[in-house]
Amino acid sequence: MTKHTGSMNSLMKVFTGTFITLPAPANISTLWNFGSLLSLCLFIQIMSGLFLASTYSPNMDTSFALVNNVMESTDKGWFMRSLHANGASLFFVCLYLHVARGLYYSSFMLTNVWLVGTTMLLMVMATAFMGYVLPVNQMSYWGASVITNLFSEVPYLGPTLVQFIWGGLSVDNPTLMRFFTFHFFFPFIVLAMVAMHIIFLHQTGSNNPLGLSSTTNKIVFNSFLSFKDLFGAALTILVFLFIVFYYPMLLSDPENFTPADPSITPNHIQPEWYFLFAYAILRSIPNKLGGVLALLMSVMLLYTLPFTHLSKMKSSYFYPLSAMLFWVFISAVFLLTWIGAKPVEEPYLSAGQVMTMVYFSYFVIGPLLPKMWDSLTN
Repeated sequence: MTKHTGSMNSLMKVFTGTFITLPAPANISTLWNFGSLLSLCLFIQIMSGLFLASTYSPNMDTSFALVNNVMESTDKGWFMRSLHANGASLFFVCLYLHVARGLYYSSFMLTNVWLVGTTMLLMVMATAFMGYVLPVNQMSYWGASVITNLFSEVPYLGPTLVQFIWGGLSVDNPTLMRFFTFHFFFPFIVLAMVAMHIIFLHQTGSNNPLGLSSTTNKIVFNSFLSFKDLFGAALTILVFLFIVFYYPMLLSDPENFTPADPSITPNHIQPEWYFLFAYAILRSIPNKLGGVLALLMSVMLLYTLPFTHLSKMKSSYFYPLSAMLFWVFISAVFLLTWIGAKPVEEPYLSAGQVMTMVYFSYFVIGPLLPKMWDSLTN
């Protein structure tokens, strides 16, 4: 018993030394709270998803009615469904703000941390897409049909790959079974990657607004920063629960309340709001293959940032032109999100093409501006 207690004490000391007494930059702002908020979001999604999975059956004919029955008849089923559906939106709000902070303050210079984080972003996006299909409503069915059809552009293997994903000639029961399986499994892979993300982060230490690789102005993580994270989490939960209880359908499309009908195509097919920017990029390219490549590159370009950054200093704080370009990029993302919810017609089509050019220009011009600024000022 004494030996066991000694081992537990040793493990606690290691845990305390690694996480609680971690030296952290004293100048990090509230924008560094989103890492802990993403952990909270992942916990909410996994726990609520486990409850929902216990009542779900992947079937084209019955899934829509089953989900509605959970909402209307099961004790607290409406709460779990609302928690999970709105939790996805909260997840992406925190995720996009976390990435935006990393772009502005050049956190991508922590190469391993950034590459693992970008992979998690792709995994979460894939998980969210597959989860969106599971209720088998009109929008999710046609959204799944459109997105999976994009794989038909893969040279030589395209049509075969699409039929393999579907498990047949169209989105049907095998498709739902596969999407449900991966939607359930992927969050646990993301959870393992979170551990990798944190391990790499603790090897290098957190970035800071000044972008200094090393600073003597550090404080112990606990209790100042830990309480700061707890306060941010409490405030976020308060706002989140207000939406869950009072406006649970705020972000839902009206077509989500209609059962899937393969014979009737909705007038305007669109994904959830957090994919609208990518959807606008996809449809802005006249060529289908070009649109698919642009869709992939809109996220995959994040992988290139640690290797294309050329400046001496990390943070955009020191580069006015970089900061200006960053805010132009953010404005383009917002406009693409708005355009993605509009019909494919003028002036939205032309505006989407212009904003797509602005979006990709950030990844081409952004790495060059700091180097140019350094040359001009030295």
